[in-house]
Amino acid sequence: MGASQVSTGLLYSNPLTGPADVSGWVAEGPLSLGSRNGALELSGSLDDEEFGDHAHWTFWCPTEFPDGIRITWEFLPLAEPGLAMLFFSAAGHGGRDLFSADLAPRTGYYPQYHSGDINALHVSYFRHKYESERAFRTCNLRKSAGFELVAQGADPLPPTEDAVDFYRLEVVKDGPRVAFSINGLPLFEWSDASDKVLGAGRIGFRQMAPLKAAYRNLTVEKI
Repeated sequence: MGASQVSTGLLYSNPLTGPADVSGWVAEGPLSLGSRNGALELSGSLDDEEFGDHAHWTFWCPTEFPDGIRITWEFLPLAEPGLAMLFFSAAGHGGRDLFSADLAPRTGYYPQYHSGDINALHVSYFRHKYESERAFRTCNLRKSAGFELVAQGADPLPPTEDAVDFYRLEVVKDGPRVAFSINGLPLFEWSDASDKVLGAGRIGFRQMAPLKAAYRNLTVEKI
C-alpha cells in the first residue's frame, strides 16, 4: 500500500451518538434507528425471511463531498448474520444529484443501487450474511452502475461474540485511487484505469438484514 496522504481540512464530523445526530439523513428501505452506549444503532425493521432482499436498507448522509477525501468511521457488529457496506462517490447518471426527482425511486432493494441509474463505489465488509461468505471472509470493492468487482482483500472482522470493541474503518478516495483499511491494517488498494473515474458524490451506510450494528465518530477530511 502506498504512503498515507495528509489531511488538509475537516469537511464533516458526526459523533453518531444516536438518532438525533442523523435527523437530516435520508433513509431508503426499512431502517430502524436506536442508540446504545453513546453510539448509533442501525438495524432493519422487516423480517428478512419474509421480505427477502426487500428487507435491506441504505442510509445517506445529506452532504455532497468532493473528490480527494478520507472517510473514517467506527463500527461494532451486535447481532448477525448480515453484511455492512459503505457507498461513496454516489451520484445520479448524467451529473444529476443523487436525490433528483428525475431518478427512479429507491427502496433499499440492492439492484437499484448497483444496476440502476446511479453511479457509485461501495466497499462491503463484515460479509457474514451467507454461509459461503462466513467460510471465506473478504472485503469487496465494487464499481457501479455495473456491479463490477474491482478489488478484494481479507476481512479481519470477527463474529459478533468475539468483537469486544469498536473497529476503525477508513476509505481513501483520491482520483483513481481507492484504499481501505481497518484499525490501520491495509486490506486493499485499487487504481481505476478506466476513462470513467468517479469523483464527487455522497456517502451512505448499508446493511443486509438481520444485522444489527453500532456506528460512531464519522469524519470526512479533504486530502
